[in-house]
Amino acid sequence: MEKKTYYVSLQGRSLLEEQGASGYEWVIRATPEEADTISHMLEQIDEKEVSSFFAFTYPWPDSPEEDVNAGYQSNLDALYRHIYSLGTEETREQLHRSLGMGPGGEKE
Repeated sequence: MEKKTYYVSLQGRSLLEEQGASGYEWVIRATPEEADTISHMLEQIDEKEVSSFFAFTYPWPDSPEEDVNAGYQSNLDALYRHIYSLGTEETREQLHRSLGMGPGGEKE
């Protein structure tokens, strides 16, 4: 299947096909199925962020901060790895500089 260019915004929780439609952080080349995966991952991160907010707003004594953040961070790391794998050379370089990601998409 042919890959298209998409523009990913973690801040805006969006995946766009038009460069000027909104701000974005990264550019990827993906099939429609791969783009759907990225969109789903962005939705999951949004959901985890909301649930983390409520955990901090209404804390339970038995919910350590690390546990609350673990699900969010896990989803975020998976998204970064996926963006790295689909990213343009410039996107991969940005992720390398900002997050220390190496050739396999893992942090060095």
